[in-house]
Amino acid sequence: MDVQTGHPKRWTILGVLVFSLLAVVLDNTILNVALKTIADPIQGLGASVSQLEWAINSYTLVFAGLLFTFGVIGDRTGRKRMLFIGMALFGLASLASAYSQDPTQLILARALMGIGGAAIMPATLAIISNVFPPQERGKAIGVWAGGVGLAVAIGPITGGLLIEHFWWGSVFLINVPIVLISMVLIATIVPESRDPKPSKLDPVGVVLSVIGLVALSFGIIRGGQLASFTDVQALGPLALGLVVLGFFVWWERRIDHPIFDVRNFSNVRFSSAIAMMGIVFFAMMGGMFFLVFYLQIVLGFTPLQAGALMIPFAAAQLIFAPLSQRVNQALGAKLASTISLIVVTLALASYTLMDQNTNIIVIEVIFFVQGAAMANIMPPATTAIMDSLPREKAGVGSAMSNTVRQVAGAMGVAVLGSILSTNYRSEIEPALAAVPDNLKHTAGESITDTLSVLPQLGAQGRALIQPAFDAFITSMHVTALVSAGIALVGVAVVAKWMPGKVRAVAKVEDKEPAVV
Repeated sequence: MDVQTGHPKRWTILGVLVFSLLAVVLDNTILNVALKTIADPIQGLGASVSQLEWAINSYTLVFAGLLFTFGVIGDRTGRKRMLFIGMALFGLASLASAYSQDPTQLILARALMGIGGAAIMPATLAIISNVFPPQERGKAIGVWAGGVGLAVAIGPITGGLLIEHFWWGSVFLINVPIVLISMVLIATIVPESRDPKPSKLDPVGVVLSVIGLVALSFGIIRGGQLASFTDVQALGPLALGLVVLGFFVWWERRIDHPIFDVRNFSNVRFSSAIAMMGIVFFAMMGGMFFLVFYLQIVLGFTPLQAGALMIPFAAAQLIFAPLSQRVNQALGAKLASTISLIVVTLALASYTLMDQNTNIIVIEVIFFVQGAAMANIMPPATTAIMDSLPREKAGVGSAMSNTVRQVAGAMGVAVLGSILSTNYRSEIEPALAAVPDNLKHTAGESITDTLSVLPQLGAQGRALIQPAFDAFITSMHVTALVSAGIALVGVAVVAKWMPGKVRAVAKVEDKEPAVV
């Protein structure tokens, strides 16, 4: 294959890679629509808010912890082989998730899905970087991001259709036919590629990163459950997570084959792009978590209707992601990213104005604008990260990009979910004063739990419906405000440190010989 012209079938290969990625992206978007049903004690598993957070984060934390290692293994043993094995693991774990009998089984099965996903994601971007010449790589990544947008678009409405006509496990079972078709296409079309000088494995770094992230997430989620982050049950895991992650950074700086080379953060273009990506995913994943309950419980939409309402957000990404490179080239990375992040910040802040009477057209317009802004952030950020590393280290580069997205998303769900839970308990507490003691604790856990005990309370229970809605809306407003504040920090980071148009080009050239 000519490095300058690329693989002759590169666009067909790109199509196969995008299709293979559908299962991974579909899974996360479908799961969001299914959260309310999984929380239902009759139709689902009766999962609590914290168990729902773990159903999401068990996947993302395992995914993030193994991305680097699987990126290196793919560079060493073959990216096509790694992609094929990852698809097989993902399909089997999807079956296990679909037939889980309780929340704990679902959490464990989701962790297994994270192992498969960690093998799939870095392989796709690594193969793209190897089959496309440098001048087409940005466009290819834009198409790849557009494919992700397509999966995001069809995910919610597919999930809604499945939940309305089948049981909740069908949202995982839908992955199986996609996996089987992908495995056939990968075996027959995708070429094999390897790094001629692969990095060494770093098992110590993997263990430290997983332990640190899980402990940190556990502390955050537990603090939300207890409505106190000073309790030893929350403070202990938080402290352990921070200490372990600190040791992880020390270890990664010390060895010559790190899974996460923190020295790359000395490159301003790389570090600002990483920070921007992390902040966006933190805010987005945390926001999606509370929007599911707002649309389905407060506004009363069915899972199918709620899924359809998310289409403008996803459609905007599908439309604008392939065009993002043109915007980036015309305005420069700094200006394009700053404007886009300001729009995202304003969209998140607008959630503080939503209530039971908000016009659905207004909500749809906000979703579309937010999706369009995000579409002009992610592809340029991904390209900047990938271009900061040499071509043969593409597996490690894509792993770094995706690790930041997954960790930030997991932290967003944990932090913003805990803020939502803590505020809801505080807001609903006065309304539960007359509720019998044996039901009071359960009723105060979440809006789903409050509504689940209403049949046992008769007329008293019906009187709790509006206070529950009011408590949730107030909690959502606080959570949205925090989310917007975090996005505003991203605006400051990008405006200060993201290189402009000329400097960005120079940085790519300077950084091309870099070695990880």
